Amino acid sequence: MSSVDPQRRVVSGMRPTGQLHLGHYHGVLKNWVKLQHEFECFFFIADWHALSTDYETAAGIRRSSRNLLIDWLAAGVNPGSATLFVQSQVPELAELHLLLSMITPTSWLERVPGYKDQQEKLQDKNLSTYGFLGYPLLQSADILAYRAGLVPVGGDQEAHIEIAREIARRFNHLYGREPGFEANAVAAVKKLGKKASALYQQMRTAYISHGDVEALQTAQALVKEQSNLTLADKERLLGYLEGIGKSILAEPRALLTSEARMPGLDGQKMSKSYSNMIPLRAEPDDVAKKIRTMQTDPARIRLSDAGDPEKCPVWHFHTVYSDEATCERVQTNCRSAAWGCLECKQPVTDAIIAEQAPIRERAQQFEENPELLARILAEGSERARDAVRSTMSDVREVMGLGYR
Repeated sequence: MSSVDPQRRVVSGMRPTGQLHLGHYHGVLKNWVKLQHEFECFFFIADWHALSTDYETAAGIRRSSRNLLIDWLAAGVNPGSATLFVQSQVPELAELHLLLSMITPTSWLERVPGYKDQQEKLQDKNLSTYGFLGYPLLQSADILAYRAGLVPVGGDQEAHIEIAREIARRFNHLYGREPGFEANAVAAVKKLGKKASALYQQMRTAYISHGDVEALQTAQALVKEQSNLTLADKERLLGYLEGIGKSILAEPRALLTSEARMPGLDGQKMSKSYSNMIPLRAEPDDVAKKIRTMQTDPARIRLSDAGDPEKCPVWHFHTVYSDEATCERVQTNCRSAAWGCLECKQPVTDAIIAEQAPIRERAQQFEENPELLARILAEGSERARDAVRSTMSDVREVMGLGYR
């Protein structure tokens, strides 16, 4: 079994479905840049996932994948610090997806939040396919294949990680129970020594009886620091803690990110589907035009009318881009009609253009070096495959696949 520490491994991906915008930058990419220096990170271009809704217009996926990689690199994601790759270049993922489909009840997939909502929202597309229904299962395979214990998501996406946990738990329950597991686990507890054994039992009881996650983590740390146990005994003790067998597939948990809700030009959350976005690599003139034509407080008709920043989409941009002094000036001058809306918009325009300048510059360098992009993805895909091969070796073994 693998010696990977799931709590040090992060996995996340993006679908190549078009231009990235400032919402992606503030909500995802800035967090990735931070995480790559704290964890072992796997970031992938989810081209198979793009097919689940756009299989009829697949021609643009490859081009979008290239642009997506450039955006990542320009934003500061470093292939020397994180593994960057394309999902479809790791064929072992398809095998794991297939094997997990053998044990996953269809009812689990049908009750995933968003399944029916998405079908209703995308009525112009035929989504009565297994690919769309099985999207959460492929997503689970993406996570479980790398034995990643952490998946960075916002609070509204925790449910998407829960199905991966349930599938891992079901897999471990079905295939992680060796003959005589209970007796072997009890024997392994005794090998901990009197003091450590008592603490282990205490923490195990606290978790199983009361769901005390802190107790579970304490017991897991206790097991991992034991130098006199075999790897098999450690696996038994870790599985025994949660009432399952050996942990073949790590149960992931959400690594909650701060709620960086980037407002759109209309005050709603920035989104391609709302047509209210500012592209990550927008030209300065385009940024200025978009901000200049933004709607403001609808009650402020004349220049002399006092405004209410809380009712103005521009104010929400100030909360992201302006310092405290500028925000105070906006509040004062808007409510007193001391300046017009164009004056209020200018600091936001300047800040966005300044933020994007180095991103556009770095992107241009990568645009001009396609060989470097190809090398980054080739090396990243090979590292990703190495990680997945280790998982698949264990999965095939416990499922009795192959020939000896």
